[in-house]
Amino acid sequence: MEQRAHNSAGIGFSKGSRSRLSSPLVIGGIIAVIVVIALIIVFVLKPFSGTAGNFQESIKKNQYQAVFLTNGQVYFGKVAKIDDTGYTVSDIYYLQVQDGTQNVQKTADAKATDQNLSLAKLGSELHGPEDKMYIESKQVLFWENLKDDSRVVKAIQDNKNK
Repeated sequence: MEQRAHNSAGIGFSKGSRSRLSSPLVIGGIIAVIVVIALIIVFVLKPFSGTAGNFQESIKKNQYQAVFLTNGQVYFGKVAKIDDTGYTVSDIYYLQVQDGTQNVQKTADAKATDQNLSLAKLGSELHGPEDKMYIESKQVLFWENLKDDSRVVKAIQDNKNK
């Protein structure tokens, strides 16, 4: 005859049999709940601040970067800082489309292409901005490091050497 033991809650179980809490199904369920809670903490409660940190490490400080904005504008310069709020860029140049009716000279600071594009240095505009720009993160589509032998970098270096 099998003896039954009773726990404090009055639930009987046979001696030698496992308790319900040690069954593989219950243990698997507990592990699944712990994993779900951990994923919620990592992906929902923690802000996605890792993105800016990873981008910050990708900046090649000795090179120029191209920053492409949502409005179609592209700025070339030295990206100094990227964080969750925005980008800080200095030593800035941008492309300017020249009017076809004007006489465009091909100088070091304005290398005209077949499409009448030239590279302009930020700071000579009517409103006289400083050579530093703060761009909100949501306005940036993407950015990239420029190689030293790119046409843009060569035009910037020619401008600095004159």
